[in-house]
Amino acid sequence: MSADLVLFTAMAPRTRRPQGEVTRGTTAPNRLRRVDRWIAATQRAALRAADRPLAVDLGYGASPVTAVELYTRLRAVAPGLEVTGLEIEPDRVARGTAFLAASGDAYPGLAFRRGGFELPVDRPPVLVRAFNVLRQYDEDAAWRAWDDLRARLHPGGVLVEGTCDEIGRRAVWVALGPEGPRTVTFAARVDALDRPSGFAERLPKTLIHRNVPGERVHAFLAEFDRCWAAAAPHSAFGPRARWAEAVALLARTQPVLARPPLGGRARRRLGEVSVPWRALAP
Repeated sequence: MSADLVLFTAMAPRTRRPQGEVTRGTTAPNRLRRVDRWIAATQRAALRAADRPLAVDLGYGASPVTAVELYTRLRAVAPGLEVTGLEIEPDRVARGTAFLAASGDAYPGLAFRRGGFELPVDRPPVLVRAFNVLRQYDEDAAWRAWDDLRARLHPGGVLVEGTCDEIGRRAVWVALGPEGPRTVTFAARVDALDRPSGFAERLPKTLIHRNVPGERVHAFLAEFDRCWAAAAPHSAFGPRARWAEAVALLARTQPVLARPPLGGRARRRLGEVSVPWRALAP
């Protein structure tokens, strides 16, 4: 048994009851496409950090569809990656298992099992995606969940935790390594975006109640709105052009942001911007 697995096994809670609360289970095809494509494009080092890399889709919902999509999208850049979908509700696990049984051998390395924040898997995952899971928790519980999940990652792994709207047009997520939060990413279908402060309702639970005057996240969204308004003339070239100009203006007015903004032009054209956690941290 490897040293990593010995440590991981020792850390696992000695209980059969999954840790966490059952979510509403709302899901739909392509709801998480924005975060999936971001993971595939920016987290390849993490996905390949282990000899037998494992990704966990934590709280995938009433349908296994988003776990299957995660598997398909990430295997395109990390062919040996295995994916385990974890759910607290036994009926949801049964649906995933039935899907695999009906699919024959179409998804080697994909599995579904019952579990929660304790991550009942056989080795430290290189990725944990937890989307629309912590919305029902209070801020203190969300911080504890982050700590628990980070502690169970592979040393080269990443936790991606966030939330999106019902059809995936607007999303915010945080990328965390074993050491702590790294970046916050805002992603939207920009032709449906009224103004950047509309992201406020999708902020992670560790930040959503901090969106008040005097907090960094509030100042950031207010400045993003100002830059969005200033970039309005670029709408003549389409909503993506306006988004790109607003992000460029934001980078010039916010010294804490990377220059160019994290992710560069390619990510901006997809309606994304990632900023360092320290830019928004409470």
